Amino acid sequence: MSEMDHLKTELIEGFERELRRGSLVLVVLSVLVEPTHGYDLLRKIEQAKIEMDTDTLYPLLRRLESQGLLEGKWDISSNTRPRKVYGLTALGKSLLSAMKKIWQQYGKNIERIINHD
Repeated sequence: MSEMDHLKTELIEGFERELRRGSLVLVVLSVLVEPTHGYDLLRKIEQAKIEMDTDTLYPLLRRLESQGLLEGKWDISSNTRPRKVYGLTALGKSLLSAMKKIWQQYGKNIERIINHD
């Protein structure tokens, strides 16, 4: 691979990381409309072809919980070890609704720009 190709690849990967980082809160809140535990949450996100690892997910869940957007409850009902199930609080639902509107409008604006409308 030439130096120019390597640079282009590096720039594209950096751009993709920035886009992903900027949208992860919206993704996590959207999935948590249905309360779930961390492993299932991660699996659903990966099934949607969005890259995320546990080193990113769990600190994000803790931050969103400390901000009052999520509520975590321990599920001890199954025969497996206890798992923390996360769900949206009223504040989290409200923020998700606002974020969706912002995302949709922003997406429309970007589409107009990149398609030269």
